[in-house]
Amino acid sequence: MAEENTTPTERLFNIQKIYVKDVSFETPNSPEVFTLPWEDPKVEFNLSSSAQQIQEGVYEVGLTVTVTVKLDQKTAYLIEITQSGIFSVNGFQNEEMGHLLGSYCPNLLFPYAREAISDLVGKGGFPPMLLAPVNFDALYAQHLQQMQQAPQSTTSH
Repeated sequence: MAEENTTPTERLFNIQKIYVKDVSFETPNSPEVFTLPWEDPKVEFNLSSSAQQIQEGVYEVGLTVTVTVKLDQKTAYLIEITQSGIFSVNGFQNEEMGHLLGSYCPNLLFPYAREAISDLVGKGGFPPMLLAPVNFDALYAQHLQQMQQAPQSTTSH
């Protein structure tokens, strides 16, 4: 078995920048929603992440969090935020890169997104919203399992 690189590569992982790439806060039923009793709100929570190489050994990872809160059938508010980061990553195997970009980096970004959502909800005049921690390792493992179970798509030549 031939090896592509016989000299060991030093592992490098650095956070270059963390930033809000996109944010949206909507209160489509205000001011009416402020007259409703804040009882048993229905909360929908969705997460997605993406990673792209922006140059050799440098990746942008984005974590998109969407929260929709409804009272009865009326949307009280909808927040969507993409918290992003630029990371330097070198010297890792492909399997390790998948975990770094698909789990570790989103885990680093989540507290920033969580804080931004909390701030927006408060500034929007609503009761506090504190998102529970997320197990990104479990989500990444679930994603890998789904990818393995997905039927192989055929490509035309």
